[in-house]
Amino acid sequence: LRIMVNVSVHNISFTQFKLNGFYALGEWRPFLFIPFFLMFVMSIIVNSVLLYVIIANRALHSPMFVLIGLMAVVDLGGPMFFVPHLLLSFLFDWNGISLTGCLIQMFCIHYSGSCQSTLLLCMALDRYFAICRPLLYHKDMELSNILKYMIVPLMRNAVLVITMIVLVGRRFYCSTNVIDHCFCEHMAVVNLACDDISINNLVGLLVAYVVVSLDFLLIIVSYVMIFTSVSKSGTGHYKALHTCITHIMVITSTLTFTLIASMSHRVKNDFSPSSRTFFSTMYLLFPSCCNPVIYGLRTKEIRLQLLKLIKQQKTSYRCL
Repeated sequence: LRIMVNVSVHNISFTQFKLNGFYALGEWRPFLFIPFFLMFVMSIIVNSVLLYVIIANRALHSPMFVLIGLMAVVDLGGPMFFVPHLLLSFLFDWNGISLTGCLIQMFCIHYSGSCQSTLLLCMALDRYFAICRPLLYHKDMELSNILKYMIVPLMRNAVLVITMIVLVGRRFYCSTNVIDHCFCEHMAVVNLACDDISINNLVGLLVAYVVVSLDFLLIIVSYVMIFTSVSKSGTGHYKALHTCITHIMVITSTLTFTLIASMSHRVKNDFSPSSRTFFSTMYLLFPSCCNPVIYGLRTKEIRLQLLKLIKQQKTSYRCL
């Protein structure tokens, strides 16, 4: 009878989980509400303002600014999938999540991250065409061509991420239902499975390296060609160099956070669970706060339109 009970217990797969991120901080954990809330609010404000400025001004409806607007949409939506739940967890210990909810959250987070990588690649291609092929720029960056450049990477992202989610849903979770993370990251959930997870590891690495790393390499190649072109022409050298280096710094920071978070679950290391959680949250929150500044407010045309909007608001306020 005891053997039958043990077998039946081990045949139960958990369908409810508890997110346990940053619990090593103990009584200091609620104080994390402040920095995460401030970053979340900053992300919402700067991306919303940037999106409004682009939509409201027809002068900014060119391909480059459309891509920046799409980036703002992704940066605005990404944190929405986990930060509100995280903030409630800090304040009220609302940590529960169902397996279905976990899989939906996992898909939204990973797919939005892959879309961000794809948009960065399209923005690099836009700069390449604008600087290296200026006479053909409008033809190269027509709406039909932009969609052509984006559709294959977006389909690649969808296939890999959906495959990853389906494999996670098929795993058997019988050891514990406590996820040592603040959201449903792929490997944090898969490591709770009792059965073989080698295929999950492989697909997870494909998502991390085929999507992010491949896009990053293509971005670097495009910027190298840009640097080569401006060096030969000698025109706009410093401006182009400054802009591209700034973009590469942001992309490199994001890639570093992503790969550290990915490998920390797969390779033996001295990272504490809180450190792994920190890196995972930063590769989602850091870009959403910095991208609007780097790709938006530092762009001359957007900055001028924003200043114009602020002056109009001041004038309207004085009239009242």
